[in-house]
Amino acid sequence: MADKNSYPFEEALEKLSGLVEKMEKGDLTLEESLKTFEEGIKLSKECQKALTDAEKKVKLLLLENDQINELSLENTAD
Repeated sequence: MADKNSYPFEEALEKLSGLVEKMEKGDLTLEESLKTFEEGIKLSKECQKALTDAEKKVKLLLLENDQINELSLENTAD
């Protein structure tokens, strides 16, 4: 379950990109920079978790697909 401050992957990535651009301009105070950096770290972790979850799902689907193919081949070999 996603917490109330989490975003869909694409939105989180877009927000992260915006934060990077904001920090690269160099117009932020130290306090604003730290707050922005902290938000960026949270978004980065969110994105990484989404990618890891997607990778696990793809691996599972591939594993299931290989098992289905093996079963199909075994059944037709007889």
